Amino acid sequence: MKATVIGCPVGHSLSPLIHNYWLKKYQVEGRYDAQEIQPGQLKEGLARLIEQGYTGFSVTIPHKQAVMDLCDVVDDTAKRIGAINCIAVDRDGRIEGLNTDWFGFTESVREAAPEFDFTSGPALVLGAGGAARAIVYGLQHAGAPKTIIANRTLDKARELAGEFGVEYIDWADRQKAAAGAGVVVNTTAAGMTGKPPLEFDVKNLKKDALVCDIVYSPLRTALLESAAAHGNMTVEGLGMLLHQARPAFERWTGVLPAVTDELRHMLLEKLKK
Repeated sequence: MKATVIGCPVGHSLSPLIHNYWLKKYQVEGRYDAQEIQPGQLKEGLARLIEQGYTGFSVTIPHKQAVMDLCDVVDDTAKRIGAINCIAVDRDGRIEGLNTDWFGFTESVREAAPEFDFTSGPALVLGAGGAARAIVYGLQHAGAPKTIIANRTLDKARELAGEFGVEYIDWADRQKAAAGAGVVVNTTAAGMTGKPPLEFDVKNLKKDALVCDIVYSPLRTALLESAAAHGNMTVEGLGMLLHQARPAFERWTGVLPAVTDELRHMLLEKLKK
């Protein structure tokens, strides 16, 4: 197997560490690296890497939607989500696009909060970007009775809500919506290291509401810390990263890998540096 993560930038990506760990653990011959492709050079960059023998690709920002036009086949889930984060190239050179982000999100919740019931109440999703698309799909797939999208740009929230048949609200109304939510998910980059903090007050949350953040640097964001102090269950973003990688690795190798304590410890050590 010769695989890589493509995006811009990719120097910070933890994907090489994850997949190379699994290659070694399951004794699969191959390698996984990171290749930066600038916006506007995706078509040429992808073709060049396929020429070089790459058959597996993890796709990250900013290429998750643009790469759809370069695939010969897009699976139904990726079509519904409208974004791709995994590519497999078959022996005939056909490019297949998939989305495993939704699986990563729901599995990370089931691992970190196994007692949580997605059907227990409405979901509030903060943000309307590519990650939000997969998470809204994942919430619907898991049985959330209602999903509400809040985004700083109302038009983006309206557009995404229309595609998935869910509700949207003005960003200013997010606190009011939080009061009745069974789960709140931050899908924005707010709160990430080097980014502005997320403006969200947990005081209106029900005590049994779950709070998730897809940010994993820092591992414990201010949102998660304040939610935990309020008495809420929380789910860190690292779990989503790990679990979305599992079906991708299986698609490329035929092996569905496990998330081990050893792997998680390796990632935590990397994040500390």
